Amino acid sequence: MTALAPLSVSMSSLTSRLAALIAARPIEPDDYRSAALFTLDALANALAGRKSAPGAILLDWAAAEPLTAGREAMLLGGLTHILEVDDLHRASVVHPGCVVVPAAYALARRRGLHGHAFLAAVLRGFEACCRVGMAVGPAHYRIWHNTATCGPFGSAYAAGNLLGLDHAAMTHALGNAGTQSSGLWQFLDTGAMSKHLHAGRAAESGLLAADLAARGFSGPPHILEGDKGFFKATCSDAQPERLLAEPDAPWQLRLTSIKPWPSCRHTHPVIDAGLSLAPRIGNRRIEHIQVGTYQAALDVCDRIAPRSEYEAKFSLQHTAAAAVTDGHINFDSFDADARTRLAETAARVEIAATAPFVQRYPKAWGAHVSVTLSDGTELSAEREHAFGDPENPLDETAMRAKAAMLLEYGGIAAPATFIDSVLALAEDAALPDLPPAVR
Repeated sequence: MTALAPLSVSMSSLTSRLAALIAARPIEPDDYRSAALFTLDALANALAGRKSAPGAILLDWAAAEPLTAGREAMLLGGLTHILEVDDLHRASVVHPGCVVVPAAYALARRRGLHGHAFLAAVLRGFEACCRVGMAVGPAHYRIWHNTATCGPFGSAYAAGNLLGLDHAAMTHALGNAGTQSSGLWQFLDTGAMSKHLHAGRAAESGLLAADLAARGFSGPPHILEGDKGFFKATCSDAQPERLLAEPDAPWQLRLTSIKPWPSCRHTHPVIDAGLSLAPRIGNRRIEHIQVGTYQAALDVCDRIAPRSEYEAKFSLQHTAAAAVTDGHINFDSFDADARTRLAETAARVEIAATAPFVQRYPKAWGAHVSVTLSDGTELSAEREHAFGDPENPLDETAMRAKAAMLLEYGGIAAPATFIDSVLALAEDAALPDLPPAVR
């Protein structure tokens, strides 16, 4: 769609320069394949997320009125973030897939666009929200949920790319995406469902911002660095130089981690290390577990006696106890029976922010787990990078297996057929419809 009136912007603003940087980046065949795998992960999460209490509410909400592209982006974004198995970009602490893929999918399918156009938008959307996330500084994350605040920049860029926005219109779209940024961590105190709303609204807000920009609706080009802008309002230690740094680095999508376990990503280094110890522990009694990690993990996941499944997914103590005791982590690891069974062991978990993990964060999310057994034996394991990080990635076979697990959990018939149809996007195939649940 062409704009109703010409839009102009200063090329000096950070959003304008970000838009230009992303537009100039080349896309190689391997990039399309990576984007297809991340799309598969996001859509499988969304389909599995329908089988949950928050998912049922979102589906009921969506059924109340006609499902526009914006409402579909909101629905899919919320669903994708429910089960806590969606992707995570470490340097920005953003979950880009639950924001970018829903907005791009909802819009591209309505416009009849094929794989390469869709995947290019996904790559560029990841780039936008991750680069903004890297620039907000660490203090932002203590109050603000980066997926919610930085995500709209990604969904706006993805949607704007699909709408064919020129440089000026894209800058205005990013400006109006930024002014909608919000999302607070207060939900953690009660385990409220707001985190899923954060992802959905971030997807919807960016799509709205791009759709309006296509019609000539202007936005503040200095939304990031302005005196009344995003950094000033929400970032006490912003690092704006990181927004445009390393323009020739790999696409941020290819630097994004994939979660193998359904819990907060901050718990995964501990899970990874703990799982490696479980076979050596056997049936011996655990007297004490000591966890050393980085401060952000404690800020979000210090929860010694989780009262709900969701709180257990945000508990270093519970996940450490589950990993070393059971030797596996799955959806059942967080239910009421598991919380009761593991409560005594979780109470013996001591957590602390320690070197070198504090210094390495956020570039590396690591942990050390030490277990003392009743016979005096001490066992320990350390992870600099958790399983699923780019340095220790899930290969395509593992990605397909994870997607199949999620699709089966969501009651999808013939998961392999849907998996193949999503991965065919890398060969410029048409976007598949989302399959219904069969049970």
